[in-house]
Amino acid sequence: MKKNDDKKAPQLLQGNEAIALAAIEAKIRFFAGYPITPSSEIAELMSRELPKYEGKFIQMEDELSSMGAIIGASIAGLKSMTATSGPGFSLMQENIGFACIAEVPCLIVNVMRGGPSTGLPTSPSQGDIMQARWGTHGDHSIIALYPDSVLESYELTIRAVNLSEKYRTPVILLLDEVIAHMRESVILPQKEELNIIERVKPDIPPEWYVHYKDSPDYITPVANFGEGYRFHITSLAHDKYGFPTRKIDEVKTMMDRLRNKIYDNLYDIIQIESYKMQDAEIAIFAAGVVARSAKEAVRIARKQGIKVGLIRPLTIWPFPDYDVQRMLEKCKDIIIAELNQGQLYHEIERVWSERTKSRLHKLQRYDGLILSSEQILSKIAEVK
Repeated sequence: MKKNDDKKAPQLLQGNEAIALAAIEAKIRFFAGYPITPSSEIAELMSRELPKYEGKFIQMEDELSSMGAIIGASIAGLKSMTATSGPGFSLMQENIGFACIAEVPCLIVNVMRGGPSTGLPTSPSQGDIMQARWGTHGDHSIIALYPDSVLESYELTIRAVNLSEKYRTPVILLLDEVIAHMRESVILPQKEELNIIERVKPDIPPEWYVHYKDSPDYITPVANFGEGYRFHITSLAHDKYGFPTRKIDEVKTMMDRLRNKIYDNLYDIIQIESYKMQDAEIAIFAAGVVARSAKEAVRIARKQGIKVGLIRPLTIWPFPDYDVQRMLEKCKDIIIAELNQGQLYHEIERVWSERTKSRLHKLQRYDGLILSSEQILSKIAEVK
């Protein structure tokens, strides 16, 4: 694909292509991965484009090693990423946990497909939502973003890299197979319109450096290996210098920091779209490609005089509890539409309480096809 220097000119792009181009603009300079449908186009484009920017591309022997490679590259100072799908995402979980506890920024793209196991390699599914949150073991926090269009795939890739660098954490970008492979005409922003966040670098002598320094906003300087700053990195519970510890106050401090740096900054991390919700009596909660069908169903239902709206999470993790609570308190019926057997439904149910007096309705499909606007309209008619 020829690089278009005039970013104001429309481009016909796949979602996967948009992610690769956005990663380059966000200054990702290291990619390690293993080809897997339906994410392979990301690796293909990165293998061609990264060398033009003095970046590095490595095809690894599997996804476990791919995750290890991007962690190492990030520690050495390069913004790094990988891309995969369900089976590969499963193999990455141990090292995702390492990136969480060692506070290593990196981007992990998971283009979801039907599962479990090999499942339906070329068909859409939203079956990895809970895995994105709880796939690796132990208490941990995670950020996961979820676009619904090609342009938003570009925008949220840049946002994911920014959040990763800002909060020193792995960030997951979930993508539906349909969005990954569909083509849309998009106008990409010009470089000067982009806000690219860089790591905060230490400005103190090496002997004063603390790798896991606490601060009120959890944004702390981070040195790279090879720059003269000595620090230790381990997957064990560690103190502020990175050395293993079993002291209960140091372990608690570490665990609290891993959680609080995300949950104390929800205002900065969580994004939702509220569509026609001002007077809605029925709300649809949907993400990704399902939200596209839901939005069309809302338009049609509105023409029929039915007061329907849509809440769409762009940030799927941390879950937008506050916005969901407002939706539950306002609307009498909530339709949770998803391409799985109820992963989002159970999250809505967790936030729901009897005082909201709203009724929850499942709308699920998990046979390899997407939910259509007609199916959603049928559900609206059923519950109104």
